[in-house]
Amino acid sequence: MVLDIDSIRELVLNFAMVYGLRLLVAAVILVLGTWVIKRVSRLLQNLMLRKNVDPSLRPFLSSIINVALWVLLIVLVVAQMGLEMTSFIAVLGSAGLAIGLALQGSLSNFAGGVLILTIKPFRVGDFIEAQGQAGTVHIINIFNTVIKTGNNQVIYMPNGPLASSVVVNYSVEPTRRMELKLVISPENNLAAVKQLLQDLIQDDPRILPDPAPVIAVTEFTEYSLTLSMRLWAKKEDFWPLNWEMNERVKIAFAEQGIKAPAPIQKREMVTVQHAAKA
Repeated sequence: MVLDIDSIRELVLNFAMVYGLRLLVAAVILVLGTWVIKRVSRLLQNLMLRKNVDPSLRPFLSSIINVALWVLLIVLVVAQMGLEMTSFIAVLGSAGLAIGLALQGSLSNFAGGVLILTIKPFRVGDFIEAQGQAGTVHIINIFNTVIKTGNNQVIYMPNGPLASSVVVNYSVEPTRRMELKLVISPENNLAAVKQLLQDLIQDDPRILPDPAPVIAVTEFTEYSLTLSMRLWAKKEDFWPLNWEMNERVKIAFAEQGIKAPAPIQKREMVTVQHAAKA
């Protein structure tokens, strides 16, 4: 019985001396490797800032490099623990295949992220409309794109569907065209109304002279006349100009006595009266 205890003690000591040292070294490698990965990530971020790398690429490149470094660190730790690398790689490959089959949607989103960053239909800071949502692109991640709406809501859009959908980018061109539809009564003097609108256009320097502003009659009925004002402005002036021009037109029409179309109820009453006379 004494010999058995001594044998077990010797076996435990030998195991601790051989594998305990390996485990200790593996733990040191893991700790140092984690510190190195964090350091490399910070250095990479600073380098991309100094080199003026596209903000759309920064989070994506950082994520890819972090994943690669962590895989390398895990391989080093496993090798230090004395596990056979061939078997480990085979197990890792099988696990990767199983994970890939289980995460087909995520892989599709990853491919979509690569496609977005390659083709660049939009960049960070662009105002886009896609998948029934509209907002400013905040971050382009590996698997999703983050946009912020005008009321400060944060929306996470999967890159897979986003890369294959129609995307409207309002930030690519430096100018935008607005169209204001004004419905008035046919009793108004058309020439006078158009001159009034021309004066409003001349008074606002944000309206670009080229392409030239257009004021045209786009619809005419017995009871109404629709005028369309098509104005060009810089993209940063688009919404302020749109809102202010609507307000200025309303005030000008009230001051000049420009009549609105007759209400529908009044039109129906006139029609009934005409029918009764007939």
